[in-house]
Amino acid sequence: MRTPLTRCAMALARLLLGLLIALGGGWGVLMILYAGPPDALLRYSLAGAVAVVSLAALIALGLRRWRWRTLAVYLVQFAGLLACWHRLEPSNQRDWQTDVAVLPYATIEGDLVTVHNIRNFDYRSETDFTPAWYDKRFDLAKLQGVDLVASYWMGPAIAHVFLSFDFGDGDHLAMSIETRKEKGESYSTLKGFFRQYELYYVVADERDVIRLRTNYRRNPPEEVYLYKLRAPIEQGRQLFLEYIERINALHQQPEFYNSLTTNCTTGMWLNSRVNPQHLALDWRIIASGYVPQLLYKHGLLDSAGLSFAEVKRRAHINARAQAADAAADFSRRIRMDEQAKPDGMTERVADDPAAAQP
Repeated sequence: MRTPLTRCAMALARLLLGLLIALGGGWGVLMILYAGPPDALLRYSLAGAVAVVSLAALIALGLRRWRWRTLAVYLVQFAGLLACWHRLEPSNQRDWQTDVAVLPYATIEGDLVTVHNIRNFDYRSETDFTPAWYDKRFDLAKLQGVDLVASYWMGPAIAHVFLSFDFGDGDHLAMSIETRKEKGESYSTLKGFFRQYELYYVVADERDVIRLRTNYRRNPPEEVYLYKLRAPIEQGRQLFLEYIERINALHQQPEFYNSLTTNCTTGMWLNSRVNPQHLALDWRIIASGYVPQLLYKHGLLDSAGLSFAEVKRRAHINARAQAADAAADFSRRIRMDEQAKPDGMTERVADDPAAAQP
């Protein structure tokens, strides 16, 4: 005879099993919808079949006679879904959109790093542009600092965040972790969970990747902030080389983008682990819009003792970028503090050895 404690434990076990079945079924339906066959009728039919089997398995939990048979069918179905999932493979050979058509890569000779295929499009609108790429050699010994760029378009919690490396004399190289989309493809956060985009590092001139967001994005418009990071410069060099290593790896072997695990901020955080004093994983790395606040809290923004609200106000660069437009010294102009003299520049790198690179 079952005791009340035994009955309670069994009920809890069925509840947990039911939750797993529901989650697995929901994942399976979405996987079929986003990564299933191209034929719409077949795709929706398969998704419907997954939903029906999952629902039947949930109902069967309360029916002793049918419980194990139905669960066996569900498990066979789930195994088939996993097999299909693992057959999805990333590729560098697709009909790519022009802005991500060319893969960057780099060659390293001591402190000299030659970056190939730096993007520098001449924009007339977000979708009307003249494509252009160039190669350039950078001397790691000349690296002066690293900046964080945060672009907002849908409230304070969501931002696209990327880095720009300052090599002095107006040389800035931006690196942005994004999706590599095919022609006719648009971005969807849900699709990003189901191996529908390859991972892509945009390596670009700031007149491209920043000006695109400040001057040409209109639907929706983006508000862009440029923050100076505070860290020993050697950590900046290590971070730059880690980015280069990832870029070269993707040039040889593609990987899938994931909306949660390999997005712009989690990718930046993973790269930062090359430095021993990197930040611990924090919820604000997932809620990417709060990354600047996180860095400020840990003393990693060049704040000059100002409140974060004031640092953020000064970091807003839309007006400066729109005024600079295609100027050759675009990078210098967007960094001119509105309260500083026109030729004034702030010190780029802190000497504090306790500071850590994000």
